[in-house]
Amino acid sequence: MLLQLLVHQPQALGQIIQQTPYWVWGLLAPLVWLGASQLFDRTASLVRVTVMPVAMTGFSIYGLASAFGGAGHTGAAVGAWVVAAVTATCLALWFQPTAPAGTLYDGASRCFQLPGSAMPLALIMGIFLTKYLVGVELAMQPALARDGSFALQIAALYGVFNGLFAARSLRLWRLVRSSTGFASQPAGA
Repeated sequence: MLLQLLVHQPQALGQIIQQTPYWVWGLLAPLVWLGASQLFDRTASLVRVTVMPVAMTGFSIYGLASAFGGAGHTGAAVGAWVVAAVTATCLALWFQPTAPAGTLYDGASRCFQLPGSAMPLALIMGIFLTKYLVGVELAMQPALARDGSFALQIAALYGVFNGLFAARSLRLWRLVRSSTGFASQPAGA
């Protein structure tokens, strides 16, 4: 319905933006800053690269719970989210098994030297926009909160975003393991 409304009445976009609570824009600003900061080469701690996907997973789960939690679709939605996240993680690791060229890990400082990338910004904005657009859609059509098909589609979309975040962190953890010698130890050692 949202897409149809914007196609037939593009002026409705202004009304939607005006009706958006201010706190949403307050949340968007630091998310954009966080994603934009990753466009450039930087140093990031092991903790930070681990916390980021966990935080985005929390935001996704909050999005599912706030949109569909009361409608009895939570179990199926979480299942779709898990399947999509695991599938996206596996596919992303299959297509790109190692960290990007130029990524270094310093075991002494427990920090990475990371090349700039637009991917984190794209993933953060994807999760935010999904949450925002679902909120708008549910405000316009509250009955969608009880639509199991809609809930599964949104859960799968969140899962894909989170799976890509997880794959990024797993690539970095592989680099940690290989730099500390864990990967090279023979079995049983």
